Amino acid sequence: MRRHSNVNWILSENVQTWDQVNAAILMDIREELRNLNTLLRCPNFIRIPNKLDKIVVNTQKPKRKRK
Repeated sequence: MRRHSNVNWILSENVQTWDQVNAAILMDIREELRNLNTLLRCPNFIRIPNKLDKIVVNTQKPKRKRK
């Protein structure tokens, strides 16, 4: 079976079969996954773990000094 990547299948406005429902849902999922992939490659998103580590270090209670 041939693979058709990045093809938006043309569906009628009123969905009549379960195959059309499946195709519509899969196209929606594909679009959402593309949006997530672009977001996850964003430099701001990639920097989040480093920022969280800095927050943890800066909010720790100071160590208690022994007398």
